[in-house]
Amino acid sequence: MVDTLSGSIKEMQDSNNEILRTDIEIENISTNGVFINAVVRNTGKVKIREFESMDVIVHYNASGTMKTIWVPYLKGTEPAENSWVVRDITRDAINPGIFDPDEEMEIRIRVNTGEAVLTDSLNNWIQITTPNGIHSSKYFRG
Repeated sequence: MVDTLSGSIKEMQDSNNEILRTDIEIENISTNGVFINAVVRNTGKVKIREFESMDVIVHYNASGTMKTIWVPYLKGTEPAENSWVVRDITRDAINPGIFDPDEEMEIRIRVNTGEAVLTDSLNNWIQITTPNGIHSSKYFRG
């Protein structure tokens, strides 16, 4: 019983330590009305590899109607409707395909094809959340 409790406490401490060492920052966002491109920097000390466990939420103006959607990760280079992909990770020589500290990751998001993101809206917003709950958000216009 004591070993189980001790193991659980250690797992919880390890998880809390990882959260404290994780950080990301959205550096840049652009859109052409169909695709939203975001550059995210890993400013923490933890490698991020489980992209399917990340959350991407987009709040956008679609022809005068505000929409908020969660978009799932899709493995590939071009996103399907209402999904996102990793387009590139810069300086990705050490651990290819893993978002290491100090690297920048370019993601591409595609929202509903019938609802173009209005590029003149000041209320477009994106939030990206890591698998352990650390997030970054930013407003954008086209």
